[in-house]
Amino acid sequence: MSHWKSICRIDDIPVLGARRVARDQGTAVAVFRNAEDKVFALLDRCPHKGGPLSQGIVFGESVACPLHNWTIGLADGCAKAPDEGCTVKFSVKVEGGTVHLDLDELNSLALGEAQATA
Repeated sequence: MSHWKSICRIDDIPVLGARRVARDQGTAVAVFRNAEDKVFALLDRCPHKGGPLSQGIVFGESVACPLHNWTIGLADGCAKAPDEGCTVKFSVKVEGGTVHLDLDELNSLALGEAQATA
């Protein structure tokens, strides 16, 4: 059974943008909102060189890493061909306009990852 943590209102995430969620340990989580108001959550670290995905440009259901323009799928965290690699995906749900992340995942996934640098 999942325990959900309220993060923000969906309107607090810019359309075609992201909001960073700091964690006590490990790299922050980037929560993205696309043009259709779908919300996704990924570790804020590109699998290529660790770029901050939260600073990337959202298009469709992807984000372009701001460092080297890799395209990362928001639904699965994986780089689009010909690039390879994945970042960690977090479960997210929106209820009544409030965005929630899975608390167990926040407290356990990718805690050993190095902090992303700007």
